[in-house]
Amino acid sequence: MSFPLLTATAVLPAIGAIATAAVPAAKRTAAKWLALLFSLATLVLAIVVLVRFDPDGDRYQLTESHAWIADFGVRYELGVDGIAVALIALTALLIPFIVLAGWHDADPLETGNKRWRPTQGFFALILAVEAMVIISFEATDVFLFYIFFEAMLIPLYFLIGGFGDRAHEHGEETAATQRSYAAVKFLLYNLAGGLIMLAAVIGLYVVAGNFSLPEIAEARANGSLDMATNTERWLFLGFFFAFAVKAPLWPLHTWLPNAMQESTAPVAVLITAVVDKVGTFAMLRFCLGLFPEASKWATPAILVLAVISIIYGALLAVGQRDIKRLIAYASISHFGFIIMGIFAMTTQGQSGATLYMVNHGISTAVLMLIAGFLISRRGSRLIADFGGVQKVAPVLAGTFLIGGLATLSLPGLAPFVSEFLVLVGTFTRYPVIGIIATFGIVLAALYTLVLYQRTMTGPVRPEVSAMPDLRVREIAVVAPLVVLLVFLGVYPKPLTDVVNPAVKHTMSDVQKQDPRPEVEAAK
Repeated sequence: MSFPLLTATAVLPAIGAIATAAVPAAKRTAAKWLALLFSLATLVLAIVVLVRFDPDGDRYQLTESHAWIADFGVRYELGVDGIAVALIALTALLIPFIVLAGWHDADPLETGNKRWRPTQGFFALILAVEAMVIISFEATDVFLFYIFFEAMLIPLYFLIGGFGDRAHEHGEETAATQRSYAAVKFLLYNLAGGLIMLAAVIGLYVVAGNFSLPEIAEARANGSLDMATNTERWLFLGFFFAFAVKAPLWPLHTWLPNAMQESTAPVAVLITAVVDKVGTFAMLRFCLGLFPEASKWATPAILVLAVISIIYGALLAVGQRDIKRLIAYASISHFGFIIMGIFAMTTQGQSGATLYMVNHGISTAVLMLIAGFLISRRGSRLIADFGGVQKVAPVLAGTFLIGGLATLSLPGLAPFVSEFLVLVGTFTRYPVIGIIATFGIVLAALYTLVLYQRTMTGPVRPEVSAMPDLRVREIAVVAPLVVLLVFLGVYPKPLTDVVNPAVKHTMSDVQKQDPRPEVEAAK
């Protein structure tokens, strides 16, 4: 029996979560180092998965399948394609930086009531989320996926509500109230999506008789499973609604700005760079894989919603006074690009969407973590409370600029390649949608450069005149991510080689081919 590599990759951070939570309360530093050690060990396993994966091999590789709830056709079934491998690597890469960036975010607070913050719990919850996200990317049994798709909400709820941002202009009592509101709103939105998906999961079992994605797809292909048109459409809508909440897609997005605003910067990165990718990934794996005809039927409406997300998110980002809310609305705009690429039903669009998931995770991590370092120094999230930072903290300002330029998809940085592919792939089939979406690029330049100008340039405000530059730990957090942004911007081939074969399989599921160019290339 071969080594269960996929199981080990998901179980290791879960073991780390338990071990970290069990560290005595007086050993906070030991808990931090233990969490970092387990996150690095998980990264090593993720690299092994990446190395062992053969892009030209079978669609699902490193598979594991064991009976679980046999009476209901539920199996513990894992397998990865190129898209899943890329996102597992992204998750495992970001978690050590999230742990390092949040090194002091859960230290005890000295307040009037001497409020205690359980440091061990903070890092244990981060590792628990990592474990659930990774197994969600690996699961090829729909029921198994659903369990962890929902279970990850619980540790995130406590991370948002129990370990919120300390920078608040209205005092600790008001901050606690707003954290609770953000956590409850996050939970209710995602639970509502999950309950609707549960009904669809049950409906899928009634129709197909099992939960195995490969078996259902094969039955669809050979004609032994023929869903009625209306049945397929209703099931598709149940799945898509849950994924659109998680993604988040307009108008189901409103939980995200509150959650990111009230979270610490590392937890905000965990939400938007890691967890939200489960929603867009699931659209590719489950919506298109299980319901190809319904996916094509819903495409026009979804593309309209995606374009609204792109423009709406960018417009609201322009008008934000809070740094974290600005980044949150920018992410809503970016997720619109990802969903647009998925449902453009072209090879370029879906390849670009997958690259966008990875590149957005890296660029948002850089921008949000630097923003977190900036906010912790000033004690305020308001843009108006900054000014002239580049004169007193040039390294902080420089890395913030790189993160901002990546967010607006500057050529030479990783997000440019993915955004270009999404727009090209969309334009070849839906030119009007592609043209409207390009306005999101203009707005991205506006909100990014205005943010940098108002915080980093101009006269030095007295409150920031003594602001220290990035420390060694903070440089260790952002420097590797900046290098990766440049590397993948100049040479994205290692990533595209892994992703493209999986995209071809997805295109085959929906029986779509790329539009022929109007002008043939010269021979």
